[in-house]
Amino acid sequence: MLVKNLTSYRVIYGDTDQMGVAYYANYLRWFETGRTEFLRQIGTPYTTIEKKGLLFPVTEVSCRYFRPAHYDEEIIIETTLTSLGRASLTFNYRLFRKEDEALIASGWTKHACLDREGHITKISPALATNLRLAVSSPTKPRADAPSL
Repeated sequence: MLVKNLTSYRVIYGDTDQMGVAYYANYLRWFETGRTEFLRQIGTPYTTIEKKGLLFPVTEVSCRYFRPAHYDEEIIIETTLTSLGRASLTFNYRLFRKEDEALIASGWTKHACLDREGHITKISPALATNLRLAVSSPTKPRADAPSL
C-alpha cells in the first residue's frame, strides 16, 4: 500500500537568509516535519516510538535543490517511506511550491534504529509490521541516491 504524507508549511521570515531565500539547512528541518507527520499519519507518532525506548537518528542525508523557497510561500512536503530494514529505514521527500506545484527540492534520509544506550537494535515487531504496510516500494531506489 502506498502511503504518502502531504504536509503544508508556510516559510517564515526566520527561515530566510540575507539573500531573501530559505536557508539551505532549513530544507532538512522540513524533511523532519514531513517525517514526523508521516509517522503520525500511520498511527505511530515519534513520541510513541521514543516511549518504547527506540530512537531513529539520521545516518545519511541527501538534498537536491531545484528552486528557492521564499518568505511567506506555502510549500507542500511530500513524504514516503521507501525502505525498511531490520534496524534501519529510509524516507524520501519532495518539496513543492503550493501555488504552482513547482518542485523546489527532493531528497532522502536514512535512519538507524537505536536503543536508549545508543546501540543498534532491531525495529520492534509491532512497529515493523506497521511500517511495512506503509513502505511505498521496497525495491525502489532512493531519489538522488548515487549510482554504483
